[in-house]
Amino acid sequence: MTVKELSQLYYLKKEIKMQRERISELEAIATGCTGKITGIPGGNSKSNSDKIGRYAAQIADLRCLLDLNLKKGFFELNRLTQYIQDIDDSLVRQIMTYRFIYGFNWQKTALIIGGNNKPDALRIKMYRYLKNRQLS
Repeated sequence: MTVKELSQLYYLKKEIKMQRERISELEAIATGCTGKITGIPGGNSKSNSDKIGRYAAQIADLRCLLDLNLKKGFFELNRLTQYIQDIDDSLVRQIMTYRFIYGFNWQKTALIIGGNNKPDALRIKMYRYLKNRQLS
């Protein structure tokens, strides 16, 4: 497996977060019923319902995309977990779990693993493992 394949869960998580934020923004815009106070009496109910209708289709589409990405994320998580569990070296398993499943940077990965391991040393160990696995 390549680093690009191992990183897909990270990018899916970012995409899911972005979609959730966009849905929240659109819902806030659509349901924000406070109109401008102009001093002129009269209702604004038609414009509020138009606003909700305008955003309802976008929200529904984004929810479908979000659902699809959540399913992809679960699939990717299972695929990564299986790949990592097949690794014989416990340290490499830990490195890959913290790096690709939890999405930690190298600094945090080294800190959690401990044992005076430096971020660069862990990175090199993982890349060597991947290179050796591809060669065999």
